[in-house]
Amino acid sequence: VQLQASGGGLVQAGGSLRLSCTGSGSTFSSHAIGWYRQAPGEQRELIATISSSGSTDYKGFVKGRFTISRDNAKNTAFLQMNSLKPEDTAVYYCNQGEMIGSYYYKGNSWGQGTLVTVSS
Repeated sequence: VQLQASGGGLVQAGGSLRLSCTGSGSTFSSHAIGWYRQAPGEQRELIATISSSGSTDYKGFVKGRFTISRDNAKNTAFLQMNSLKPEDTAVYYCNQGEMIGSYYYKGNSWGQGTLVTVSS
């Protein structure tokens, strides 16, 4: 499975961006998707997940600002990011994995990442 993330760019604080993650293959809809981000000098961290059935979960620091969704007919998942802050600056990655209970198990398929830069 190949994943391609897109939609990053430069935005002012308070602005919005919508990231997309498009997957190849016929099994996209049967897997969970996780969005991660990695800031310079930091570890990659999970920020939002969506199960195959559409259940969502968020880390506290993005809850209420970011929305994860998916369109299985288009093999695409989205991350709508509103009220962006300079500390949201990072490379954002999508991952295809599995939800077991409330825990997301990341898979081996990663998108190439898309850079989001938020200026103050």
